Amino acid sequence: MKEHNPQNPLLELATNGTPTPVMKTPKKRDLETMVNGFQGDASGSRSFPIPKPSLERDFQMCVQLNPKISVGPGIWGQRNWIAFVSGHWNGRWGKGTVIPGGQDKQLVAQDLSTHVETNYLLQTHDQPPAFIAVRTEGWRVGPREVLEKLDDPMQSDEVDPKSYSFRLYIHMETGDSSEINTNSMTRRNDLNGSREGLLQAHSAAETDRSSSEEDDLNERDPLDQSYSLQLRTRSRKGKKSYLAEKSVEAFSLNRRQSWKRYLPTRKNLLIILILVAGLIGVLSGSGLYVYETAPPDGQSPPWYPAPVGGTLKSWEDSYTKAEIMVRKMSLLEKVNITTGTGWSQDMCVGNTAPAIFAGFPPLCLQDGPIGIRFTDHTTAFPAGITVGATWNRELIYKRGRAHGLEARLKGINVLLGPTMGPLGRMPTGGRNWEGFGADPVLQAVAAAAHVKGIQDEGVIATAKHLIANEQEHFRQSFEWGLPNPISSNIDDRTLHELYLWPFAEVVKAGVASVMCSYNLVNNSQTCANSKLMNGILKDELGFQGFIQSDWLAQRSGVASALAGLDMTMPGDGLYWANGNSLWGPHLTLAVLNGSIPMERLDDMAMRTVAAWYQLGQDNKTVWPAPPPEGDGGPNFSSWTNDEVGLIHPGSDDKTTAVVNKFLDVQGTGENFHGRLAQTIAAEGIVLVKNEDNILPLDRSGWSDKSKQSTGSKFRVGIFGDDAGPTEGGPNACEDRACNQGTLAQGWGSASVEYPYLVTPFQALESAFEQDHVNITSFLTDNPPFKASPWIVHDQDLCLVFINADSGEGYRTVDGNRGDRNDLYPQKGGDSLVQMVTDSCGRGQGNTVVVIHAVGPVIVENWVDLPGVKAVLLAHLPGEESGNALVDVLFGDADATGRLPYTVGKAQQDYGKGGQVLYYPNAVVPQQDFTEGLVIDYRHFDKYDITPRYEFGFGLSYTTFEYANMSLTTTKAKSALPAPRPASLDPPMLGSSLPDPSTALFPEGFRKLKKYVYPYISSTDQIKKGDYPYPQGYTEKHSPSQAGGGEGGNPSLYDIHLNVSITLTNTGTRKGKSVVQLYLSFPENVVEEATGDAIDFPVKVLRAFEKVELDAGERRTVVLGLTRKDLSYWSVVRQNWVMPVEGEFTVRVGRSSRDLPLERKW
Repeated sequence: MKEHNPQNPLLELATNGTPTPVMKTPKKRDLETMVNGFQGDASGSRSFPIPKPSLERDFQMCVQLNPKISVGPGIWGQRNWIAFVSGHWNGRWGKGTVIPGGQDKQLVAQDLSTHVETNYLLQTHDQPPAFIAVRTEGWRVGPREVLEKLDDPMQSDEVDPKSYSFRLYIHMETGDSSEINTNSMTRRNDLNGSREGLLQAHSAAETDRSSSEEDDLNERDPLDQSYSLQLRTRSRKGKKSYLAEKSVEAFSLNRRQSWKRYLPTRKNLLIILILVAGLIGVLSGSGLYVYETAPPDGQSPPWYPAPVGGTLKSWEDSYTKAEIMVRKMSLLEKVNITTGTGWSQDMCVGNTAPAIFAGFPPLCLQDGPIGIRFTDHTTAFPAGITVGATWNRELIYKRGRAHGLEARLKGINVLLGPTMGPLGRMPTGGRNWEGFGADPVLQAVAAAAHVKGIQDEGVIATAKHLIANEQEHFRQSFEWGLPNPISSNIDDRTLHELYLWPFAEVVKAGVASVMCSYNLVNNSQTCANSKLMNGILKDELGFQGFIQSDWLAQRSGVASALAGLDMTMPGDGLYWANGNSLWGPHLTLAVLNGSIPMERLDDMAMRTVAAWYQLGQDNKTVWPAPPPEGDGGPNFSSWTNDEVGLIHPGSDDKTTAVVNKFLDVQGTGENFHGRLAQTIAAEGIVLVKNEDNILPLDRSGWSDKSKQSTGSKFRVGIFGDDAGPTEGGPNACEDRACNQGTLAQGWGSASVEYPYLVTPFQALESAFEQDHVNITSFLTDNPPFKASPWIVHDQDLCLVFINADSGEGYRTVDGNRGDRNDLYPQKGGDSLVQMVTDSCGRGQGNTVVVIHAVGPVIVENWVDLPGVKAVLLAHLPGEESGNALVDVLFGDADATGRLPYTVGKAQQDYGKGGQVLYYPNAVVPQQDFTEGLVIDYRHFDKYDITPRYEFGFGLSYTTFEYANMSLTTTKAKSALPAPRPASLDPPMLGSSLPDPSTALFPEGFRKLKKYVYPYISSTDQIKKGDYPYPQGYTEKHSPSQAGGGEGGNPSLYDIHLNVSITLTNTGTRKGKSVVQLYLSFPENVVEEATGDAIDFPVKVLRAFEKVELDAGERRTVVLGLTRKDLSYWSVVRQNWVMPVEGEFTVRVGRSSRDLPLERKW
């Protein structure tokens, strides 16, 4: 058995090596229909039906494309096939049925809308139809005479189920533009929205499992033919549900019309076949793909068993305390604290149950990386990309500290942030804005500072998402009409030197929780990837905290536990909000039947409890016990804005209590967090163009005071929807999933509620002196220039606001489904800038362009126009958007932001690796990171591409001189780090299995619907046997020599080289400069063991420091380089290796392409 077969239940391999397509339950906006034919034992064979070789099988599919349809992958051949058809519409689906044909042996998908008029017709309200005909020849449908006399053959006992040898899966998907409510926003709506992309189906399909099951839900898939599966689709408002049983008897025939009327002739079949052949040729490069074999499975090597925590001195006290507490816990209590209670069962987005007798409280886990989701009276901080653009460690730490304080005061134990994955491989990636920039060092420094800030307030920070979750398209099973998420295929060196680098730094900073991601890595589900979690995170990086799953990213039971997962969130299993956990009672059973060693469960519990102690959450003064013992715990509800609400809103319990105390945690006076948010947002604004020093502006308007003395007012025109408010208020759109008004955060689970939002127009109107300035505003992207040309002709200064938005893939905004469709300004931004610039002051006025965006924006259509005097990239500034912009526009603060990414001149400038995979290229979409280490500015350097604005670039209102560079060796070069230091003996509880009867539900226990409990129903469920452990499970692994401490071998962080420069402010005002150090490795480096040449990027960022100087002030700046900075990851030695031959080149300057100082080492 392959190790990672159980880690990918959505495409299992039969014993003959052929792919077994497994039907999953519809998620949001989905309608799935399926015909199952059984060959052999009708009670349910796991293998895919294979017809006799003598039977001819032809597959034909004819699709009349709607403009929004994408045709996904199909598989067919002599042995097996499965077809997928996915589309996007703005309408809604009705009941779906699948009908087997008669004498001409045809299969027709029919009645997939509320008013189907013909077979083959899939039609939606007010939309053109899409025609889909699916036929086979040579397959057996049963006795002809039976089919002819029955209106509904599939409801008849006369049809022999063994006569079917066919399986079809048709998936249709509706767009969600009609679902966006721009008039109101409530937490209940967000509940029906999403946490991490599956939340639209709040009452998604349930799996009806026998109570006698004791095996891993991933090993014995609940979707197997031997199970009775109910497929349920429900509208967001909870209206009528349509059920379709998986069993053959469940499909009903549409009686409105006889299918015989629509049987095509053989001539028509031939015509359709020809058309399909042409269609395949056209679409083979844009969405329709053919595969006859399964994708590679389990390319990530096995690493077992999971390392236990408590081996490092920095966590010794916490593990000592945890050992004492966990020894008191029963088996059920250990399960309770490692399994979530289920979506919306308690107050937070994630909740664990308590270990009452041991004295361990329930934990509250809450989004997110830029603030606190679903709460009131909290701060909407600038987004991660804005914070990264500050390049300011001190500010980032302060943001983390304020973030952590607000979380603690709201009763949150675990904060789900910061985000350091995605890294930003693809500039159009939907969630890049949550992180800090497209470089591992910048990302690492910012994430580590944020973690330290959060955890200094006693709140557990969560590093997410591990790992390589670089795009939104296909990130989840069935969210995109495919049964599997995308696989990010990365080589070992690229993983270590790029994507893992930030995680290593936050582990070194002491992060207490890490979240594994939805995607697969090297075709192994990330949350069940033993190499990543056991081998790299826990052994090599020495991670001592607990690994939690992203919400429903766990796709297996026993396999994920063995692979190193410590906590499942939110507790539900394969489907959303159904209460059928992959752990909970099944984890209890897996331990009792011996599938999961007791030592593994002990370690899962110990890691969770040790993290709690490590952050001081046992301090009852700071962390009072939750009711009924105290008044601690969360003082808000994620599910209602009302003061009184349900205490278990996702269950059938109607008990209410005060759930929202409306505690204001934003600080007051000088400690008001809005001040910090404004400072960060201002420092995150990057000034990239400032011709004629038009900025900073004068509040009186005229820079020439002689014109002001004439009494004429300075005329300012403000253009663009992005300068103004959102209709209905800043929180009108659920999860901020609309691009209306000024853009201050992206959309998705990382979004937060605004306590207020200062728009640019509001701030500008207050900033200009009304006695000297006349302001007119046109807060639309389509001003009436033709009808009223004076609105732009009569201006001295034109301020144009444009933007570009993105977010999480479960929402679609203006056609962008998570990932941006391109890098251009959205909502006609290019045209707006061009029209305003051409006509501003009849061509004599000046234009300043402000861009609020989630990342790089292509500005080539207008940036070189003579009238465009200044351009500011203001990113996502949060609640103080307008005030922060005014600070920079009027020079109250220096322009100190620097680009955390490269702005190219065209999207293709970022290379093949910089492009989102928008169309599936396999049943399991495959994304190969073949560019290796060369992303963003590294790609531009390697291929000598001139960017519009390089990584690290940004203008200032003053000038700085870089001089007097010197190098000081503090430790000599040596190839390898010191030997791995000895570790502490971890606590081993030696727990024995309890009496199985102690795991039963207590007599008279009231079970809440869909609430996840650890109890089992009967001891008969415990059936021991030989568990099919993954390949490599019994192999022993030596500890990595790259490990031995938090973040890796401690000697990796020894300083080997100090770089000193003199920085002088040569301008006339105070300002800040970001001193950036880039390293080039020696030439002709070879792998000693193999003689293979080692390639390096042209240069890589290795250190930086933001320095503030008064006019004329001079300061010495010292930057240190560690062993790790000077090393590469050797895939042969499995260690960091420092080249000892040849010379390093060290460069220091203002940006990645402005490096005036250079020395060799």
